[in-house]
Amino acid sequence: MVRNTTFHLMFAGLFLLSCISISYGQSKGSLRGKISFEGKAAEFIHVGLLKANLGAITDEQGHYEIKNIPYGKYTLQISAVGYETHRQEIRIQSGEPLVVNHTLEESSELMEEVVISGTLKEVSKLESPVPVEVYNPVYFQKNPTPALFEALQIVNGVRPQVNCSICNTGDIHINGMEGPYTMVLIDGMPIVSGLSSVYGLNGIPNSMIERVEVVKGPASTLYGSEAVGGLINVITKQPDKTPRFAVDVFATDWQEVNTDIGTRFKVGKATAMAGVNYFHYDNPIDRNGDGYTDLTNAKRLSLFNKWSFERKNNRVATLAGRYVYEDRWGAEMDWNSSYRGGTELYGESIYTERYELVGTYQLPLDSENLMFSYSFNSHSQNSIYGDEAYIAQQRIGFGQLLWDKQLGKHDLLLGGAFRYQYYDDNTAATRNGDEANNTNQPDKTYLPGLFVQDEITLDSRLKILLGMRYDYNSDHGNIFTPRFNLKWSPNRNNTLRLSAGTGYRVVNLFTEDHAATTGTRDVVLEEDLKPERSYNVNLNYQKFIDIPGGILTLDASAFYTYFFNKIIPDYETSQTKIFYRNLDGYAVSQGVSLNADLSFEFPLTANFGVTLMDVYTMDKDDEGKNHREKQLLTETVSGTWALSYTFHKPGISIDYSGNIYGPMKLPLQNERDNRSEFSDTYSIQNIKISKNFNNGLTIYGGVKNLLNFVPPSYSITRPHDPFNKQVEFDNAGNPIATSENPKALIFDTTYVYTSFQGIRGFFGISYSVR
Repeated sequence: MVRNTTFHLMFAGLFLLSCISISYGQSKGSLRGKISFEGKAAEFIHVGLLKANLGAITDEQGHYEIKNIPYGKYTLQISAVGYETHRQEIRIQSGEPLVVNHTLEESSELMEEVVISGTLKEVSKLESPVPVEVYNPVYFQKNPTPALFEALQIVNGVRPQVNCSICNTGDIHINGMEGPYTMVLIDGMPIVSGLSSVYGLNGIPNSMIERVEVVKGPASTLYGSEAVGGLINVITKQPDKTPRFAVDVFATDWQEVNTDIGTRFKVGKATAMAGVNYFHYDNPIDRNGDGYTDLTNAKRLSLFNKWSFERKNNRVATLAGRYVYEDRWGAEMDWNSSYRGGTELYGESIYTERYELVGTYQLPLDSENLMFSYSFNSHSQNSIYGDEAYIAQQRIGFGQLLWDKQLGKHDLLLGGAFRYQYYDDNTAATRNGDEANNTNQPDKTYLPGLFVQDEITLDSRLKILLGMRYDYNSDHGNIFTPRFNLKWSPNRNNTLRLSAGTGYRVVNLFTEDHAATTGTRDVVLEEDLKPERSYNVNLNYQKFIDIPGGILTLDASAFYTYFFNKIIPDYETSQTKIFYRNLDGYAVSQGVSLNADLSFEFPLTANFGVTLMDVYTMDKDDEGKNHREKQLLTETVSGTWALSYTFHKPGISIDYSGNIYGPMKLPLQNERDNRSEFSDTYSIQNIKISKNFNNGLTIYGGVKNLLNFVPPSYSITRPHDPFNKQVEFDNAGNPIATSENPKALIFDTTYVYTSFQGIRGFFGISYSVR
């Protein structure tokens, strides 16, 4: 009985399978057609049937064909980068092949994405001859941070560098170049520089940021000194685009609390936005057991206000101001402010106060486009490193007039700029005569400049940009910086950009970050320092690839920068001093980078980046031979990633972001210093889960530094003797070996490359009313 039943079931199964096979073989159709744009054939356009895993790519004549389509109803999708996605319902049935032709429409979203950092004027990112990377606030929200300085850790080729183990001050490295080579702008104005390198990226409410633009490589032709390694331009929102009210508060289990509050209001014909950022951390923690705080205790208040005024013919008039105050300290665990400046307990305490003003005004001329931009900032700092004081003031005024003129195929930009910098501190940098005379002479620098730029559109595929800038520095004289850019797009999916030019930097050694790293060392200038100069070339290739159900964007670059007159800090000649001089040779920064962005029809986005670098100096030794030296605190390989997935129905999103950095050479005190010469390969990874509600409310939480990576606990040498009371020195001021100090070391905090803050959880809530 069982055998008969089995036989009948097998027979029925085979019969059914045969019927299905016959039916399948006879019930297939095809689809074909032509895709066009502005009357011309559109090639490389993706045509697919959703959920059927069938598709095709248009050829050079815009034709496509999909064969062997089982009969039935389908959703046809036609998509490509830069065009509006088209969907329509179709039915495949017997008879002649179904013909569907379609005319593409340009993507309004892509047309709205503009950049200004590469050319000083608003242009479509795709049309810009200068490669510019754009990051919106949503990208940085994948890993919520209390400051934009920390948020940049998930940008490929950009690394926030912690310069001090105790006070945790830092700067931004781009493609391996140190912080002083990075210019930071707010709304295109150079109000963040020198003394304020790290503080300018603190205290900007996330709700006020429209986007952050990153240009890698020298940009001195447009922006002058300091833009040698690259620039970061923080573009704030126009007041009418901000929420009527927004609040975002998050805290960590280390008891850090960050609060952002923003609002929009209207007064007559003016629209304004105002924001407050407050960060509070007052919980000394020492988990590595070295006796010092792992994270700097800080209280920071930032107020931001921006106005936009209505004018005839939609002319531009904006005015923005910001105030920042911060009290931060790192120290021995029992330290408090009563020990500030004494020698009983070691502490590093920094009081900072900043005022910033920035504005733009379009001149009321009907036939010409003239724009005047201006900025002013004042930075006051009162710092104590142990018993050493660093008191400084810096004021910078800047004005710039731009004339934008279209003449046939030539898009001209002519400009004039003037920068005034006042700097005063309590060091030898502003002292006139010897220390005994106690006379002070603040540094005052005048920097007028002229520049011209011509963007030539030879045809729809080829653009050339030529530029030249002339600056006159009141201390160093004439400085010229030429520039050349070429953009070639054989089609919309492929773009090649070639950039070449020069850069320069006028050096001011006594910035806040240098003082932080020299709290236990004296600075020695071996000669009158000359401006640094550089030559740069960058080749960038951007490609859009249609993949099934999504789009892959590849952005690859090869860069090379050659420096002469580079300023070299010498940490190794003496343990108690840092010697500065111009390099007697040359320096090179070279490498390649790749960014890959994946977006799909389903709610998954993925961003990956990798950078390989070789940064070194060739300096002449005592015998006149060039000696190659790897640059300190510069990784040879780095990577970043950010993956996001959204479950639409429950409104839940998951973000996983992180970075990885290869070994960096670290500063050792002498040949007996047995700490590792190179840092570990390390990775900082974060995960965030958020829940969105329909009323503008979002709650989120997650974990930072999932792998709990921290630098080694021996980073600070001789932490038990921070004032070197038990160290013996020779007549030249160098420490000598003793039974108590057999390695002849001193207290030093410069052996550091990232934060000592380990794994921690966070929870936040945000609410906005449009």
